[in-house]
Amino acid sequence: MKRYMPFPLRSAVLLACWLILNQSLHPAHWLLGSLVGLGVPLAFAALTPRVTTLRRADLALTLLGMFLKDIVVANLEVARRILGPEAAIRPRFVWIPLSLVNPQGIAVFAAMITMTPGTLSVDITPDRRWLLVHAFNVEDEAALIREVQQRYEQPLREIFT
Repeated sequence: MKRYMPFPLRSAVLLACWLILNQSLHPAHWLLGSLVGLGVPLAFAALTPRVTTLRRADLALTLLGMFLKDIVVANLEVARRILGPEAAIRPRFVWIPLSLVNPQGIAVFAAMITMTPGTLSVDITPDRRWLLVHAFNVEDEAALIREVQQRYEQPLREIFT
């Protein structure tokens, strides 16, 4: 049944909307409304994201606290660099290898990088194995990759199933 009617509540709402918009309870409107109510959710079922469960809510809260602290520290560092000599800024694009496989985990990882001042997630390869990041100041590319993987990616691997 779930295969042919993946979202029964949505189907019922679509049927009700169809009948209300047509202001008729004629059997033909019931039939057309039922087809719309069944067809639209079925057509869009493939676009519905997979439900992800969090394995470690305690680790998620710890990661959130660390992330908020990192945002404050990064703001201060970016301000210091901007107010200092321009020659001291070394922007660079860096490819970060991903060990995360969960799509929602990858999205959270990329969002965390983007929300941290001085870094921006730019692109991800189609196979979801590499994330391109632009960093405002990169002194050691390997150190940046190691730090991002240890601070964010590793906990996210444990959090997302």
